[in-house]
Amino acid sequence: MSISAPLPLICVAENGLDAAGLDPVQRAWADQHGFAGQRGKLLAVPGAQGAIGAWMFGMGGDARRNPLLTGLAAAGLPEGHYTLAGAFGDPTLAAIGFRLGAYRFDRYREAKPVPNIALPEGADADEVERQVVAATLARDLINTPANDLGPDALEQVAREFAASRGMAISVTSGDDLLAQNFPLIHAVGRASAQAPRLVDLTWGDPSHPKVTLVGKGVTFDTGGLDIKSAAGMLMMKKDMGGAANILGLAHTVVSAALPVRLRVLLPIVENAIAGSAFRPGDVIRSRKGLTVEIGNTDAEGRLILADALALADEEAPELLVDMATLTGAARVALGPELPPVYATDDAIARDLAALGLAAEDPLWPMPLWAPYDGQLSSKIADINNTGSGGYAGSVTAALFLKRFVAEAKAWVHLDIFGWAPEARPGRPVGATDQGIRAVYGLLRQRYGA
Repeated sequence: MSISAPLPLICVAENGLDAAGLDPVQRAWADQHGFAGQRGKLLAVPGAQGAIGAWMFGMGGDARRNPLLTGLAAAGLPEGHYTLAGAFGDPTLAAIGFRLGAYRFDRYREAKPVPNIALPEGADADEVERQVVAATLARDLINTPANDLGPDALEQVAREFAASRGMAISVTSGDDLLAQNFPLIHAVGRASAQAPRLVDLTWGDPSHPKVTLVGKGVTFDTGGLDIKSAAGMLMMKKDMGGAANILGLAHTVVSAALPVRLRVLLPIVENAIAGSAFRPGDVIRSRKGLTVEIGNTDAEGRLILADALALADEEAPELLVDMATLTGAARVALGPELPPVYATDDAIARDLAALGLAAEDPLWPMPLWAPYDGQLSSKIADINNTGSGGYAGSVTAALFLKRFVAEAKAWVHLDIFGWAPEARPGRPVGATDQGIRAVYGLLRQRYGA
């Protein structure tokens, strides 16, 4: 059985038909159908015997066209094999964009074939595969509902992840968290039928620079006794999006064999409601020794991160990065597409912003504004887990976490959303990766070739 040749997907800049290299028939067809390279527009071009011979795709008229726009083409094309032609920009990003745009989460429905792409000339095949695997891993985990991805299942995912990549893994769970001095993780997760836990993965030469990644793993968040509304709970399966994206990032590091000693810490809990739930007004002593007054049980993510960050900080890593679906305030400030990044090193924050733009994985630097630290004061403890003023919620959450980092040479915090409420280039509606390509670019810049 012969395999048909891939169909050309001709990418055309808006009003760029003259430069698109079209033959006279294709050009006439485009003119007849009003196609001028409009952003996201697809046009089938007839070939021999009435079959489709090619597709045209509009890349729009932006001064800096987004190579991930090919993802919009993938979302609209029928199944089949395609090859890129024309004005698609960076070949590696264009291939990544196409494959990520074709992403579907089919665990609970019949899987349908999706279009695939031949690598364009100049594309880095290893990077394409690396980034697609990382993003798909993160998306699949975030999309999975909590009945199939509670703490037990997420731990099993981490174990399989470690085994397939030659990583060492240890897990501290249940009351052992108290014995090993992780009281905040224990407090947040103790009301669930599935025990809270801390997953610790390591990889690489111990003599290499220490890079530690921490991901918030709240598999479902009711809000605890400060219960969320029904509407507020609808998307809370995604509250482990930090852990999901950190695993995706860890995949890129191991796959690229970057010369670092990598450590991945995943505090995993379900913030449930039961007689054993932690309460507003409770005071809990953290791993670091700071006492924390619970101002709101729905500010639980920063609590589990605090113990994990304190553990990471004890070995003074060269770079400590955490990702968390932490605050609604970040979405109010910057929307769902642009996660804020906080860093103790301003140069790293600027580099991440630039690298994120280059990789179509945008981040925006935000200040660790010290005058707001007073909003976290408590009359009976060292610190309260929520700000008192009602303003700058993403900043005060970052300042809370900063209290638990002292020895790391540099610390970076990403307050991600992990969800695309509407389709964007390379990002269908639903769970999405954020920060992976940007932070991986920083790690390659600092430690790779």
